[in-house]
Amino acid sequence: MTIVDILSWICLIPGCILCMIGGLGLLRLPDFYSRMHGGGITDTLGASLVLLGLMFQGGLTTITVKLVMILVILLLTSPTSTHAVGKAALSSGLKPFLSDPNNKGKNEHD
Repeated sequence: MTIVDILSWICLIPGCILCMIGGLGLLRLPDFYSRMHGGGITDTLGASLVLLGLMFQGGLTTITVKLVMILVILLLTSPTSTHAVGKAALSSGLKPFLSDPNNKGKNEHD
């Protein structure tokens, strides 16, 4: 096993774990804004690490150039789109889930 393979797996394994955690967050988190955070982790950090691991595997080829272009587009569009969707949801009146300490565990949605 070469150093490039080790670096590749060092990126691929955490990237896959973050993608799984983000997917679980989309299912388990309580409200829209929290779920957007789970999706943002998956899209930005998880996919970026997977792409970086694939770049190590690809070597210096045109495949790596294409992966770099995908990564740049991903890093530019993902946080911007997540922010735009969150701002649109807030301006349309969707309130974040906030627990009230005086309500003994009950919230607005119960």
